Amino acid sequence: MIELTEVLDLANKSGFTRAAELEVSTIDLNPAVRQMCADNKCQIYDTNWACPPGCGTLDECGEKVKNYKYGVIVQTTGELEDSFDFEGMEETKQKHNESFDRLVNTLFEMKADMLPLGDGCCSLCEKCTYPDEGCRFPDKAFSSMEAFGILVSDLCKLNNLEYYYGPNTLTYVGCVLFN
Repeated sequence: MIELTEVLDLANKSGFTRAAELEVSTIDLNPAVRQMCADNKCQIYDTNWACPPGCGTLDECGEKVKNYKYGVIVQTTGELEDSFDFEGMEETKQKHNESFDRLVNTLFEMKADMLPLGDGCCSLCEKCTYPDEGCRFPDKAFSSMEAFGILVSDLCKLNNLEYYYGPNTLTYVGCVLFN
């Protein structure tokens, strides 16, 4: 079993702005968040195993979550020139995703029993096999927090983290649950 302090240290070394303990009992799988996925504004709904409906129903996601004892929540906050700084938004997202991949890959190499939930859909494969064949990498693929119905701002608040760090900032969030 990997200790919380070790995971927090790895998260900080991975390049996140913040890493903190996540109390698994604070995770609420909200049908309204899942409905936002079904509204398909991201154009990814029903196209891969990591997003709804491929990742399972909320009940199935809840069954997965309840198997874990503790977690770590990670954030990457970027400063933007203004609210239209799309380049800055993309840079922050890329930095967060690189940090998240670095952390998850390290934990995977350590054979951690974990459930990573990122800020976007899985991007391991250029083209997902969904729905025709099973996932090529079921042990490495991960869903987004929103795909599991998690309202990220609430989860941050419940775990004593800010979500909004002031004007012209943007924060990306992910988490990893452990046994």
